[in-house]
Amino acid sequence: MKNIYISLKLFLALSIITGILYPLSITAFAQLFFKEKANGSLIYKDGNCIGSELIGQKFHSPEFFWGRPSAIDNNPYPSGASNMNPLGEKLKTLIEKRVDTINKYHSNIDLKSIPIDLIFASGSGVDPHISPEAVYFQIERVCKYRNLNDKQKKKLLEVINSSLESNDLIIGGQKKINVLKLNLKLMEI
Repeated sequence: MKNIYISLKLFLALSIITGILYPLSITAFAQLFFKEKANGSLIYKDGNCIGSELIGQKFHSPEFFWGRPSAIDNNPYPSGASNMNPLGEKLKTLIEKRVDTINKYHSNIDLKSIPIDLIFASGSGVDPHISPEAVYFQIERVCKYRNLNDKQKKKLLEVINSSLESNDLIIGGQKKINVLKLNLKLMEI
């Protein structure tokens, strides 16, 4: 009986420490020193939350830069890939549909010139970044549908170059651009 009483006391003490005190202390630390990141790296415009730096958004209008396709419709809750057979007809049809959409808005393009991150979804399904090549590929379309003149196009190129982010790795890695942040800057041109 004495062992049961000691076990229950230990269980209760560890439950309070690991289930209440530790999470509260970590949350308080994060709120004090990393408030923006701890709250999801949310982006606000005119006092309204319009998205997060960490979750890809859907942009279908030709006036905006498009992000990566998403197998889960950019929904962060069931985050994941499609798990489609790489040789299957369903994936082939889906890719052909994406290429057709790109061809619809980009005239006279070679299939091989389309950046891969505009055709294939990311593993998480919510990747907010695309490669600089994917952004540069879309410049002519965006300028055409926004009716940007040469001066505005030059400003757009400056905005794109200032939007380049380093990879999270300390050494190596590729540059990337957050599509939501880029499109917000685009609206100011």
